Amino acid sequence: MENLVAGVNVLEVVAVFVSAVSGGLAAVRKRFDLFGVLVLAWVCGLGGGILRDVLIGDTPPVGISSWKLVVAALAAGLATFVLHPGLTRLRRSVIVLDAAALSLFVVQGTSKALDLDAGLLASLVVGVLTGVGGGVLRDMLVGEVPLIFADRQLYAVPAILGAATVVVLWETGWWTWWSALCVVVLVLGFRLLSLALGWVVPHVGGGWTGRWGRESGKMDA
Repeated sequence: MENLVAGVNVLEVVAVFVSAVSGGLAAVRKRFDLFGVLVLAWVCGLGGGILRDVLIGDTPPVGISSWKLVVAALAAGLATFVLHPGLTRLRRSVIVLDAAALSLFVVQGTSKALDLDAGLLASLVVGVLTGVGGGVLRDMLVGEVPLIFADRQLYAVPAILGAATVVVLWETGWWTWWSALCVVVLVLGFRLLSLALGWVVPHVGGGWTGRWGRESGKMDA
């Protein structure tokens, strides 16, 4: 089991970089200076992981103790600061990568909590927070309502589904590298499908579905 968690951790560097890019882009849109871009990239890329580690008592959090992850987040911030015009034109590609980061964070966060015997419910919550926490902190720092609350896109829902699936597979003894990969694909596919079909969270005066348009082009984490 430890080898499986270590294998998932390898992918965490990629997830941190991609998520940090979305934080950097948010800072650029707010016309932050280089320091502000780097800080917001770090918060977005590693904020969920810091919340995870604090909640499960694995301190100091990797967000301040793992030089590889910190460098990945800061490199993403620097790249965004320099290359942001090109990244803006690649918006849809960044959205796909952002969805991939969500799926990786959820799987990694939930499995790490389970590996440290955090309990089934606690591990599910920690997995979801690992996936969406960075985006929530990012939006708060730029003075906006977190998009998972205001935008109605299915972002937290795929995270909850993915974390719950990890918990079930772990508890039934079916948790392997291949099942972890399947959960990553499940969360990623659900997120992208909801964007393509315009699915939204039910709201007062509305329903489950909406139109494909400007809303579905936003990033949430």
